[in-house]
Amino acid sequence: MSLKRTGVLLLLFFFVGSATQDKTPDTHVTCVIAEDCFLPCSFQPSGHDAVGWFRQEVAVLSFLSAGSEEEEEDDDEDKEEDEGDEDEERGQHYDDRASVSPEQVARGNATLVLRGCGPKDRGRYRCHVTTLAGVHESHVLVKVEAPLRSLHMELSRLSGFEEIKCSARHVYPAPHVTWETDPPASQLLRPITRKLPDKQTGMYEVESRVRRLRHHPEITYICKVTSSYGTQSWTASLRERAEVSGPEGRDISIPCHAPDDLRDPFLSWTFTQGQDPAHILTYDRQSRSSSVSPLWEDHVQMDAYRVPLGDGSLRLLGPDHQQHTGVYTCVYSAPYRTHTEETEVTISHVADKRSSLEPSHWWIVAVVITLLVIALAAVLTYFKVKGSFSTPRKQPEPSTEMHSVKVSTPEEMIPGERSPLTGPNYGGDTTDSPSKDA
Repeated sequence: MSLKRTGVLLLLFFFVGSATQDKTPDTHVTCVIAEDCFLPCSFQPSGHDAVGWFRQEVAVLSFLSAGSEEEEEDDDEDKEEDEGDEDEERGQHYDDRASVSPEQVARGNATLVLRGCGPKDRGRYRCHVTTLAGVHESHVLVKVEAPLRSLHMELSRLSGFEEIKCSARHVYPAPHVTWETDPPASQLLRPITRKLPDKQTGMYEVESRVRRLRHHPEITYICKVTSSYGTQSWTASLRERAEVSGPEGRDISIPCHAPDDLRDPFLSWTFTQGQDPAHILTYDRQSRSSSVSPLWEDHVQMDAYRVPLGDGSLRLLGPDHQQHTGVYTCVYSAPYRTHTEETEVTISHVADKRSSLEPSHWWIVAVVITLLVIALAAVLTYFKVKGSFSTPRKQPEPSTEMHSVKVSTPEEMIPGERSPLTGPNYGGDTTDSPSKDA
């Protein structure tokens, strides 16, 4: 540091040694990681002001407004020496990251600008300004935060059993995670939450899991993530729909309905078939229109006018067994709120694809043949029954052990004297033969 600048600073500090100090209440500032942060400090300027910023008694920056013009006239060697001394005063952590605006200092604004904030910038800062009128001090409590940008939920089957997973990335500090269901379930949820910090950035990756409850079909799982400072809270929900199935070539509808508390959301549809999700379509709430992936243009249809009303159901047109069997996922998203619905769709295989796309006539032929056989059998039965009634069979005489016997008169039973006892006339003559004597 040049002798001229050092002398002025020492003179100012010792001059105001007996002066009263002006202190203001602490100011709370929340800085966002990787963004610039502004620490306010205001004072009454005197034209010859020395500004010093400290973080927990470690020098961050020093600035002298009175010697700015003289400092420009110093030679290059003095400037390099000044820069080296200044780096030693402020510490290596704030190299080229901390600054104040000379124009603003001249107006009484010594706001400190920290560029590219990180977790190490947390703490209590002190602004010390020495003027011809006295000393002004103010303190700033700095919190550093990486706000939650999104919250993702999905149904996972990779661990041997079904789990609902709620995850967030690049958040700082580690947030709080809570779970609930709608409607409330009789079983208790036992979440397992992991918060892993990144060694380079210090930000956290949060993952929380709960087991899927049995005997609770189509229940909604709700995950709430709240920042440690309480500045924001995100809610994500997931509902597993009942399985949808249908034959090849026949249109089917996949339901997707938004909760009542989610208004005018953004909507996206994806498809998973044992690999990374494939994009199907998205709905833009600002333009009120949907855009479909080229691979799905001829296979899906959605009514964009019903999405603002909470109905984003998708219609599959002429689905194929191999291409369209899988898991369909719709995601509604709005600020601090997301809702996911998953539906497993099974398209049954048809051997003859033509028969599934065109109406088959074989069954009609089979029905006609069956009816003809039945009609022929009925006709034959009719004629058979009718013939039995029109030509009745000859009734046989009743059989009996008694036979009819010719009854003879007494004269016939006693033979005459003139008639010899002869046997019956086998010649067929029925008259008595005359006697030889006659």
